[in-house]
Amino acid sequence: MSSDLLSGQEPEAYDASSIEVLEGLEPVRKRPGMYIGGTDERALHHLVAEVLDNSMDEAVAGHANRIEVELHADGACTVRDNGRGIPTDPHPKFPGKSALEVILCTLHAGGKFSGKAYQTSGGLHGVGISVVNALSDHVRVEVARDRQLVAQEFSRGKPTGPVAPAGAAPNRKGTSVTFHPDPEIFGKLALKPGRLLKMVRSKAYLFSGVEIRWKSAIDDGETPLEAVFHFPGGLSDYLAETLGGAATYADQPFAGTVAFRDAPGKVEWAINWTPSRDGFIQSYCNTVPTPEGGTHEAGFWAAILKGVRAHGERSGLKKAANITREDLTAGGCALVSCFISEPEFVGQTKDRLATNAAARLVETAVRDHFDNWLAADTKSAGAILDFLVLRAEERLRRRQEKETARKSATKKLRLPGKLTDCSNSSREGTELFIVEGDSAGGSAKMARERKTQALLPLRGKILNVLGAASAKLGSNQEIGDLCQALGTGMGTKFNIDDLRYEKIIIMTDADVDGAHIASLLMTFFYAQMRPLIDHGHLYLACPPLFRLTQGARRAYCLDEAEKDRLLAKGLGGKGKIDVSRFKGLGEMDAKDLKDTTMNPETRKLIRVRIEDDMPNETGDLVERLMGKKPELRFEYISQNAKFVEELDV
Repeated sequence: MSSDLLSGQEPEAYDASSIEVLEGLEPVRKRPGMYIGGTDERALHHLVAEVLDNSMDEAVAGHANRIEVELHADGACTVRDNGRGIPTDPHPKFPGKSALEVILCTLHAGGKFSGKAYQTSGGLHGVGISVVNALSDHVRVEVARDRQLVAQEFSRGKPTGPVAPAGAAPNRKGTSVTFHPDPEIFGKLALKPGRLLKMVRSKAYLFSGVEIRWKSAIDDGETPLEAVFHFPGGLSDYLAETLGGAATYADQPFAGTVAFRDAPGKVEWAINWTPSRDGFIQSYCNTVPTPEGGTHEAGFWAAILKGVRAHGERSGLKKAANITREDLTAGGCALVSCFISEPEFVGQTKDRLATNAAARLVETAVRDHFDNWLAADTKSAGAILDFLVLRAEERLRRRQEKETARKSATKKLRLPGKLTDCSNSSREGTELFIVEGDSAGGSAKMARERKTQALLPLRGKILNVLGAASAKLGSNQEIGDLCQALGTGMGTKFNIDDLRYEKIIIMTDADVDGAHIASLLMTFFYAQMRPLIDHGHLYLACPPLFRLTQGARRAYCLDEAEKDRLLAKGLGGKGKIDVSRFKGLGEMDAKDLKDTTMNPETRKLIRVRIEDDMPNETGDLVERLMGKKPELRFEYISQNAKFVEELDV
């Protein structure tokens, strides 16, 4: 019985007046995570990237060659360019409003939809600058066009005045955007000079035709207060700086820039192999970083792999056929930047490129040049091929040992009520789901792919390893079972080569208890098995909260907002839409669980990772939230509680 009825009060009516309609930029302020991925430090700095991307688009299109980025003492940031300037004449569809106001105050308004104003651009959805406007307590935009300067100011997504003349500008053209992030959204977080400088410098490397000037009024003791970046060598210069003085197998990197044959755009790349460090790849599309890769990365590695194997075959080295992409990336340090029209990204923050055509375009452009480079520089080609063949042989040797170890380890484990192992004897392609409780484990057993997917149910919450003594850690049954299943050991005895599964997936209920269990597990992996995270083996499953059914049609929703959107849109079937809420994974049948959480073709996974430029901040946050000192947790909750909009309890 509801508390309203118990107290004798009338329950609040649910009628048409209860339906909230968010207008203008209100959705952005209500749900900033949908547009910039959250309200954390990464999201805060993404605001600068959105503004800077617009100026870079002007430069790449050939309309600007200089960009200035200035960090002010009050935490505001200014980005200026000498491009064409945002149009300020009245917009034909919005009488009484200038194009400038429409762009700043309307979602999905911009000049990059048709491809007429920009052949390639980093901004495509028309939400970037308007999102910055919505999440700033003060924005000032100055536009210099036709020898005149005009300006308009905004606050939290709304204009505080009209477009107004700001004087003559006989020797100036372009756009200047100054914004101050809203403390109501970001709290005490502030833009960091070091992080901005890194962003600015990488943009300059990505387009050799632009000069970017940096200026900061905030002195952190490490970041220069002024700098000018211009790199005619492009990604070759970038790679040389990144590798420093590290020894490499090729005297000069394989680098180049090639226009696509069958589509507008181009690709630029630089790669070398080194024994001195782990390999990496940093990729970009239209100067926007894609940290999770995508189709352009796939096309690049396909070209390199096919080229290496073909060269090995021409050289009579049959073992080159065993080389895989895993071997290429072991010591391969690569930078790839492509420019394509109308790219498709995953999410507004554009972490991964999804344009299918990009794979073919990049592979075709790079492949011929790589073949010619290997044939022309036989010394470097031989050294690289020898290194890659050794890597492949070592990988195959480890796999054979792992197959033997898995067979023997499976017999030793003998956990009939715990581990349900997969049948594959090799690690490649296998997944271990850490599930919450036996009820979820029952559905997961029916939904799993027996060949590649293993299950380990955990009963209750595991030990918080940051607050436990080492003796207690070693005697904990759940942690012991987990370590035995993974085969790696932990702490100083951890060895990633002994890992028995390619992916470790934490699969907990979509509620507070499930989030707590996932947090405890991530803390354990961070503290005791950190290389699992660094090498990209740890993931979080994304089980849905709701199932919507309309006739034979079925859809799943991760949260309330997605449910409301689908209810308003409809599923395309007939009749009433039935809404079911999952209270836990144990309530989901095998089909629900397979379709939403376990099938690689239809599920969503979140890769757990640590930002390259903020490892110390990650460690501090883990210690504050999960460490022994409750006063640090209380302080964090007190500072951030005002950002919590609703609790699912």
